[in-house]
Amino acid sequence: MVKLDFNKSSDGLIPAIAQEYRSGAVLMLAYINEEAWNRTVETGTAHYWSRSRNKIWLKGESSGNVQKIKEILVDCDSDCVIYRVDQLGGAACHNGYPTCFYRKLNMDDLEVIEKQVFDPADVYGSES
Repeated sequence: MVKLDFNKSSDGLIPAIAQEYRSGAVLMLAYINEEAWNRTVETGTAHYWSRSRNKIWLKGESSGNVQKIKEILVDCDSDCVIYRVDQLGGAACHNGYPTCFYRKLNMDDLEVIEKQVFDPADVYGSES
């Protein structure tokens, strides 16, 4: 198995960018540790390290919006990856949008530029 350099940061995490493989849209940025990396490669579905929950997280385990890996790009230093994925369910963002980057800076405010796919309260209850 390919070895990534998880030792460059004190917490053993490296960035993982999820990108929709057909459109090229950047869906989200998350972090992976070695266990999340191994699970992703072994299963073909995106796993991340949840910094807020302090545990491995299968993307879509609560919402059903799973990311199926199509290919993985590794940067020149082996300390960052791009998961090129098929985003099932149409939403990568826990706020119910297709991408976590659903807002753009407009003067001194954030403007929503995407349509919400689902209501987080319906999917996650009050914890979102």
